[in-house]
Amino acid sequence: MTGAPGPVPATASGRGSVLVLGEALVDLVPATGDPGVLAAQPGGGPANVAVGLARLGGRPSFAGGIGDDAFAARVEAWLSGSGVDLSLSARSALPTALAVADPGPGGNAYHFHLEDTATFRVPDRSPEAARFRAVYAGGLAAVVEPAAEAVAATARAAARHGLLAVDPNVRRDRTLDPVASLRRLRELCGLAQVVKASDEDVARLWPEADPETSCRRLAGQGRLVVLTRGARGAVAYVDDSPPVSVPALPVRVVNTIGAGDAFMAGMLTWLGAEAGWDPALGAGQTRAMLEYAAETAASVCSRAGTEPVPPLSV
Repeated sequence: MTGAPGPVPATASGRGSVLVLGEALVDLVPATGDPGVLAAQPGGGPANVAVGLARLGGRPSFAGGIGDDAFAARVEAWLSGSGVDLSLSARSALPTALAVADPGPGGNAYHFHLEDTATFRVPDRSPEAARFRAVYAGGLAAVVEPAAEAVAATARAAARHGLLAVDPNVRRDRTLDPVASLRRLRELCGLAQVVKASDEDVARLWPEADPETSCRRLAGQGRLVVLTRGARGAVAYVDDSPPVSVPALPVRVVNTIGAGDAFMAGMLTWLGAEAGWDPALGAGQTRAMLEYAAETAASVCSRAGTEPVPPLSV
């Protein structure tokens, strides 16, 4: 782990000024009512975050790679129709990456079709990073070349100029180099002012310690760190203050795909609206942020799809 990141400058403005880096792909998921049929739906962790931010009232920009096949047309319509700005994305004649979902009692497993796709022709947006109050990075684009280097370069610039928020969202697949992937994700977490990660993600990134110890260590270096634990709720760590936890909201679970991305969109929306993008929160603020994010995630779990329903207040 690296030292504390720099402060967030107070000169930038705009509640919804967030740049989202990463992949927009197509998830193939079991169709409702017929699990033997796979239905195509737009997805990708960063794209889900961008759409979530827009649904919650923000004005996100998405920097990803978009192809020219039928899947790409559907992804583009989903993003732009939700209010996501695509002017910083790159266009390519290559096809769209696919993620085949395999939901199970222990969570969602995926099998990926990633190579030679437009999805990972993510542009380096380092020169534009200073325009945004916050930059989000994570997901597959953070570890799949050629996107990974562009994401890392833009994230480094974002950490110097504003708030960098990272969700490592660790994935395992035969096409991914586990050593290089974890190294890149640890670097991003070290750059970030805000880290949101599942307990499984943290255990994979730092297997030498339990997730709570790793989160405390990250937070002690000047970060806001949020550990999500599925049905057991979420815990936030801010500097050396006592951790703040909230339970998961009780809902009838219909779908869990995209719930973590909705949680991150809720966190960022709250930080922009209520804390002026300052991650140095007091205990009351931290709890309010977690409750808002948990409510946002619950709105995804309670129905089909990955788009959150805005909570009542922020």
